[in-house]
Amino acid sequence: MLTPDKPLKPGVGTPNVLDGAVQDRDVLRDLARKAEQELMGVQMASMDELTLLSNRHGFEALAQLALEACRQLGQPATLLFFDLDDFKRINRLYGRAEGDNALKTFADVLRIAFRESDVIGRLGSDEFAALLTGANTVEIAAIRARLEEILDERNATVHRGYDIRFSVGQIEFDAQLTQTAQDLLALVDKALRARQFEARHS
Repeated sequence: MLTPDKPLKPGVGTPNVLDGAVQDRDVLRDLARKAEQELMGVQMASMDELTLLSNRHGFEALAQLALEACRQLGQPATLLFFDLDDFKRINRLYGRAEGDNALKTFADVLRIAFRESDVIGRLGSDEFAALLTGANTVEIAAIRARLEEILDERNATVHRGYDIRFSVGQIEFDAQLTQTAQDLLALVDKALRARQFEARHS
C-alpha cells in the first residue's frame, strides 16, 4: 500500500512510462531499419547493376503490373524488344569494358527516348525491352529513327571506333487474351530472331 511517507522507487510497483516509451521507439526504429533494408534488397535484386535499369525479373514484374492496369482500363500497350548488333564483336575487338560502355550508353538512350510511364529493362547480355503503356502498335520506323538520332550524337562525340546499332521488334498487347509479360517477351523475341535469320540468309 502506498503511503505519503514512503516514496515509490522507480521500477518498483508500477512500470516506468518513460522507459516503456523509449523501448517502443527503439523497437519501431529497428523495424523501420529492417523494412528499409529488405526494400533495398528487393530493389537491388530487381535492378541491373551495370545499366541501373530493371533486370529481367524486375522488368517482368513491373510490366505485368502495367499490363493488368491496361487490361482493367481497356488501354492498349505495345512491347518493344531490342537487340544490340555486333555486340560480341565489340567485346572481342575492344574489350569487355568497352562492351559495358556500349550497354550503358544504349540504356541511357532508352531512358531519354521513352516516357517515365513506360517500363524499360535490360533482359540480359545485349537484350533490352520497353513496354509502352497506352500505345497501340507504334510506328517502328519513327522509334528507330529517334533512337538512331540520339545514338548518332553519342557516337559522334565519343569516337569509339565503332557505332552502336540495334535491331528492334514489337508486339501489341491484346487485352482479350490472357497474355503475360513473359508471353509477350517470348513471342517478340522469336519474331525478331526469325527476321534476323532471314536478313542474314537473304
